[in-house]
Amino acid sequence: MANASTDLDNAEAQRQLNNNNRPASTGFWETETTSAKLFECSRIKALADERDAVQKKTFTKWVNSHLARVSCRISDLYNDLRDGYMLIRLLEVLSGELLPRPTRGRMRIHCLENVDKALQFLKEQRVHLENVGSHDIVDGNHRLTLGLIWTIILRFQIQVIKIETEDNRETRSAKDALLLWCQMKTAGYPEVNIHNFTTCWRDGLAFNALIHRHRPDLIEFHKLTRSNATHNLQQAFNIAEQSLGLTKLLDPEDVNTENPDEKSIITYVVSYYHYFSKMKALIVEGKRIGKVLDNAIEADKIVRRYDALASDLLEWIERTISIISNQKFANSLSGVQQQLQAFTTYCTIEKPIKFQEKGNLEVLLFTIQSKLRANNQKPYVPHDGKLISDINKAWERLEKAEHERGVALRKELIRQEKLELLAQRFDHKTTMRQAWLNENQRLVSQDNFGYDLPAVEAAMKKHEAIEADILSYEERISVVVELATEMESEGYYDIRRILARKENILGQWSLLKELVVGRKTRLEKNLALQKTFQEMVYMIDWMEEMQVKLLSKDYGKHLLEVEDMLQKQSLQEADISIQADRVQTLNTAALKFTTIEGECYQPCDPQVICNRVNHVNTCLEELKQLAGKRRLELEDSRELWAFFQEVEESENWIREKTSILATQTCGKDLSSVLRLLQKHKTLAGELLARRALLQQTMKMGKQILTQKSFGTAGIQERLMEVKAEWKRLEDHATQRLCNLQEALEFFQFSTETDDLLAWLQDAYRLVSSEDFGHDEYSTQSLLKKHRGVRESIDKHRVQVVGLRKHIVSLPLHYRDLDEVRARMAETEQLYAEVAEVAVLRQQWLHDALAVYRMFSEVNACELWIDEKEQWLNKMEVPERLEDVEVIAHRFESLDQEMNSLMGRILDVNQIVQQLLDSGHPSSTEVRGCQDHLNSRWNRIVELVEQRKDHLDSILRIQNYLLECTEIKSQIQDKRKAIDATQYVGSDLGSVLALQRRLSTMEGALTVLEPKLLHLQEEAEELATSHPGKAVDILVPFEGISVEWEELKRTLQGCEDSLTVAGRLQQFIQDLDSFLTWLVQTQTAAASDELPNALEDAERLINQHAALKEEIGRYEEDYERLQAVNELLETEEAPLPHGALQQWLHKLDVGWNKLLEMWESRREVLVQAHIFHLFLRDVKQAEAFLNNQESALAHVELPTTVETVEAAIKKHKDFTTTMELNLHRIKAVIEAGESLISQNNIYSERIRERVDLLANRGNQNRQHAQQWLHKLNDQWELQRFLQDCHEVG
Repeated sequence: MANASTDLDNAEAQRQLNNNNRPASTGFWETETTSAKLFECSRIKALADERDAVQKKTFTKWVNSHLARVSCRISDLYNDLRDGYMLIRLLEVLSGELLPRPTRGRMRIHCLENVDKALQFLKEQRVHLENVGSHDIVDGNHRLTLGLIWTIILRFQIQVIKIETEDNRETRSAKDALLLWCQMKTAGYPEVNIHNFTTCWRDGLAFNALIHRHRPDLIEFHKLTRSNATHNLQQAFNIAEQSLGLTKLLDPEDVNTENPDEKSIITYVVSYYHYFSKMKALIVEGKRIGKVLDNAIEADKIVRRYDALASDLLEWIERTISIISNQKFANSLSGVQQQLQAFTTYCTIEKPIKFQEKGNLEVLLFTIQSKLRANNQKPYVPHDGKLISDINKAWERLEKAEHERGVALRKELIRQEKLELLAQRFDHKTTMRQAWLNENQRLVSQDNFGYDLPAVEAAMKKHEAIEADILSYEERISVVVELATEMESEGYYDIRRILARKENILGQWSLLKELVVGRKTRLEKNLALQKTFQEMVYMIDWMEEMQVKLLSKDYGKHLLEVEDMLQKQSLQEADISIQADRVQTLNTAALKFTTIEGECYQPCDPQVICNRVNHVNTCLEELKQLAGKRRLELEDSRELWAFFQEVEESENWIREKTSILATQTCGKDLSSVLRLLQKHKTLAGELLARRALLQQTMKMGKQILTQKSFGTAGIQERLMEVKAEWKRLEDHATQRLCNLQEALEFFQFSTETDDLLAWLQDAYRLVSSEDFGHDEYSTQSLLKKHRGVRESIDKHRVQVVGLRKHIVSLPLHYRDLDEVRARMAETEQLYAEVAEVAVLRQQWLHDALAVYRMFSEVNACELWIDEKEQWLNKMEVPERLEDVEVIAHRFESLDQEMNSLMGRILDVNQIVQQLLDSGHPSSTEVRGCQDHLNSRWNRIVELVEQRKDHLDSILRIQNYLLECTEIKSQIQDKRKAIDATQYVGSDLGSVLALQRRLSTMEGALTVLEPKLLHLQEEAEELATSHPGKAVDILVPFEGISVEWEELKRTLQGCEDSLTVAGRLQQFIQDLDSFLTWLVQTQTAAASDELPNALEDAERLINQHAALKEEIGRYEEDYERLQAVNELLETEEAPLPHGALQQWLHKLDVGWNKLLEMWESRREVLVQAHIFHLFLRDVKQAEAFLNNQESALAHVELPTTVETVEAAIKKHKDFTTTMELNLHRIKAVIEAGESLISQNNIYSERIRERVDLLANRGNQNRQHAQQWLHKLNDQWELQRFLQDCHEVG
C-alpha cells in the first residue's frame, strides 16, 4: 500500500508538470475576444503567477536549507539551477550518494550534460519525469523547474513518511500519512481542525499546536486567538527558526491568504515532521544509553579496584627490588652472616603473601573482561604498565634480584676468607725481596773500568751480565705488587700496612735500577772515548801516505794524458773531503768529553783530548793545501794542449770548404739551381757555427799569451794564419750565393711563361667550340662547364700581369735577351683573344637554354590536359554510394594536380615574355605556342567545375538514404532488445540486470532523438532541391517515425512490469542471506572445541567475543526482516501469506536459540581459561619439586670434617630455598581448591594435580630432614676420628 500511495503521489506530480508545460489560456486568446472571458483569463493567470511566486520562494528556501550542508546557496531558483551544478549537489545531499562529477564550463552543452546527469539519477531512483527534459531546465522554464523541485521533495522528504493507526494497524504514506500525523499531534487543541494543507493553516494555530505538543516550554498556547492570524504565524515561524533550527520557508502573508499554496505548506510541515521524529528517536536512544552507562559504571568500579591493587603490588615489587638490589655488604664475616639471615626471613615470610595477591589480580582481570564482553563493550586494557604481563615481568625481575642477592652474599663470604690467605703470602714474599735488593745495591756501587780499550770492553761485558740478572728479577717484584693491588681492590681491612710495605719494596727497586743505569752510562762514556782515540791514530797514518802522492812533478805530455791525471786528482780530493768529514766527526766526539755539564764524572783529562784533536786538524790542513796546488798545475797544462788541438782542426776545415766552393757551377735548369741553393744554405749554416768556435779558440790563445805560462812559443803566428784563411773562405761563399740567385730568377720566368701559354691554348679551343646542345639538359651542362672556364680565365689574368712585373725584376743580362721579350708579347695577345670569345659563347648558350625549356613545359602541360579531357568526357555518375565516393575521391586528387599544373603554366608565360622582351629570333613561334596552351587550360577548368556540381548533389542524396537505413535499423534493434528484456526469472539479480539494461537503453534513445530531428530537416531540404525525387526522399523518414513511436511505447510497458517483481525478490534474497548467516553462526556457537593450552583458551575467548560483536551488527537486519506487514499485504506477492509467516517464525526461533547457545559457550570457555591459568602455575610448582628431588637424589656423604661442615652449610641454604618454594606451591594448591569449590568442569583433573603436588612437597621435606640428620651424624663421626688421630 505504501508503494501504491507513493506511485499515486508521483503521478499527481507528473500531471502537475504536464499542466504547467501547456501554455495557459491559449484557446481563449486565439478564438474569443469578449471582455468577460478576457477578465476571467487574466484572473486565472494572476492566481497562477501568485502561486508560482509563493512556490518559488518556498522552494528556494528549502533548497538553500539543504545546500547549506555543503556551503552552497542559490539566489534565483530558475537561473541558478540552469547549469545543473547546484541540482547535482542538492541530490547528493538528499540521497547521501555521490553523483557523477559535473562537467566544467559555462556553455549550453555543458549545462545540458550536467542536468542530464541529475535527471538520469532521478530515473534510477524510480522517479518518473515525463515531458521534462534537460533543455527545459537549462532554458529556465519556470513551471517545469517548480514541478521538478516538487517531485524531488515528494521523493526524498514526503515519500518516507509512514504512520500506523492504533485501531486497524493500517499503513498510510506520503500526503495522507503526513495529514494523519498532523491530526494525531493536534488532537485536543481547541479551534484546531486539520483536514487539508491549505485553509486549515491560515490562522497559524495549527503550526503553534505542533510546536506546543512537542515543546510546551516554547509557546503559551492558551494565549493565542484565532483572530490574530498574522501574529500566530509570525510567532510559530520565528520559534521554529530560532529554537528548533528549522528554516523559515514561509512568511505570514504567504499563508494568510484566500487560497494558500498547498505544496508550499506541505514542504514546510514536512520539516516539522522530520525534526520531531528525530527528537523522539533521540529520547529512546537516551534511555538505552542510560542502561549502558550503569553497566559501564559498575565495570569501572571493578577496574579502579584492579588499578589500585595492581599499583600497590607493583609499588611493593619495585621497593623490594631496590632494597635487595643493594650490593653493599659489611666488611666482616659476622656482618655478612647477619645480612644472609635477614634475606632468608624475607623469602620465607614476606614474599609468599604477595604471591597470593598476584594470583588474585589475574582472577579479577578475567572477571572484568567477562563483564565487558557480556555488555558488548571493548575489552579493558590496563594502562601505565598494569597488564598481567607487566606484573609477571616485574615479578620475574624481583625473583632475578632475589637470586642475585643470595649469590652475592655467598660470594662475599668466600671473598673475606680469600683475603686472609693473600695477606700471609704477601708478608712472606716482601721479606725475601728486601734482602736481595740490599745485596745488589752494594754490588753496582763500585767503579773499576781500566785505562785502555780492551780493559773497558771487558768491564762492559761484566756489567751487562749483572744488568740481565737484575731485569730477570722484575717479575718477582711485580708479584708483590699484584698481591697488594688485589687486596686493595678487594677492600682488605689492613690495607694501609700492606701498601706501606709495597711502597718500600718499590722504592728500593727503583733505586737499584737507577744505580745500574748510572754505572752503564759511565762505562759507555769510557768505551766511546777509547774508540775515538783509536780512530785518530788510523787517520794520521792515511794523511801521511796522501802527501807523498801530491808532491809529484809529472804534468803530462799530451791532452789525453793530462785529462787522465785530472780525473785521478778529483778522486783523491773526494777522498780527502770524505776523510775531512770523518775527522770533524771524531773531533766533535772527542771534545764532548771535555765539556760535560751537570756531571762530575769525566773519563779522561780534557787537556789530553784537546792536544790530540789539534794535531789531527794540523795534518788535515796541510793535506788540503797540497791537493789545491796540484790541481792548478794540471788545469794549466790541459788548457795549453786543448788550444793547439782546436787550431789544427780549424785550419783543416777551412781548406776543405774553400776547395768545394771553387769547383761548383750555377746549374742548367730551375731544379738544379734550387738544389745548389739548398746546398749553399747548408754551407752558410756551417760557416756560422764554425765562426763561433773559431772566435772561442782565438780568445783562448790570447788568454794563454796573457798568462805567460810554460809552452807559449809560436801561438801568435798560428793565430794570424787562421784569420787570413777564414777571410778568403767568406769571400768565396758570398760570390757563390749572388750567382745562384740570378740564375734562379731567370729559370723561374721561363717556366711560368711556358705553363701559361699551354693553358691559354687549351682554353681557346674550348671557348671557340660550335656545340650549343640539342636539348635542355645538354645545353645546361655545356653552360655549367663554360662558367667554370670563365672563372679560370679571370684567375689567369693575375698571372699575365705577374709575368710583366717579373721581367722588370730580372738581372740586366737576362732582361735584354730577345727570347724573353717575344715570349711575353705572345702571351698577352693570346689571353685577350680567349677572354673575348668566352663572352660571346656564354650569351649563345643562355638563349638556346631558354627556348628548349619553354617547349618542354608546353608539351608536358598539353599531354596532361589531353588525358584529363578524355576522362571527364567519358565519366558517368553512378547510383551506388560506394561508387560515388570513389569518384569524389578522384576529384580531390584532380584538384591537387590542377593546382600544380597552373603553377607550371605561369612559369611558361613568364619564360615566353622574357624571350619576347630580349628579341629572340623565334618570337612568333613562341607566341603561338603560348596562346594555344592558355586556351586549352581554360576549357579544362570549366569542364571540371560542371562535373563536380553534379557529383555533389548525387552524393548528398545517397548519404541521406544511408543514414535513414542505419537509424531505422538501430530503432528496430532496440525494440527487439526491449522485447527480449521481459522478466521471467525468480531472483533479484535478474531483475536488477534487466533494470540496468533498460536504463542503458533509455540513455541510447536520448542520443537518438537529436539525430531524428536533424534527419527530418535534411529530408525537407533535399525534397525542396530535388522535386523529382521528393517521394523517394520522404518515404524512408515516415517509416522511421512509426518505428520510433512504437519503440517508446514498448520501453514504458517493460519498465512498469519490473517494479513489483523487484521489490519482492529483494525481500526474499535478504531473508535467505540472513538465514544462511544464522545457520553458520549457530554452528560456530555450538562448537565443542576445548582449549589444550592457555594460548588456545585466550584465542577461543577472543573469537567468541568477536562472534558476539557480529551478532550485534546483524540485530538491525533481524528487526528489519520482522517488519514484513507491508510485503504480506501486497497483492502482487507471488508467495502466500502462510509461507512468509512460517519463514519469519523460523527466523525468530533461530535467533533466540543463537543467543542461548552463545551464553552457554561463553561459560564453558571462561572455566577452561581459569583451568589453564591454574595449569601454568602447577607447571612452575612441579619445576620447583623436580629441582628439589634432583638435588636430594645426587648427594654423597663427605669424609672429612671440613667437607662435612661445608655440606651442612650448603644443605641449610638448600632448605631455605625449598621452604620458599613450598610457600609458592601452597598458593597453587589453595587456588586449585577454590576452583573445585566453584564446580569447574575440570574439577577431577584439578583434584589429581593438587593431591600430587601436596604429596611430593611433603616427601621432599621429609627427605631433606633425613639427609640433615645423616650429615650431623657424619660430622660427629669425623670429629671423633680427627681427635683420635691427633691423640695417636
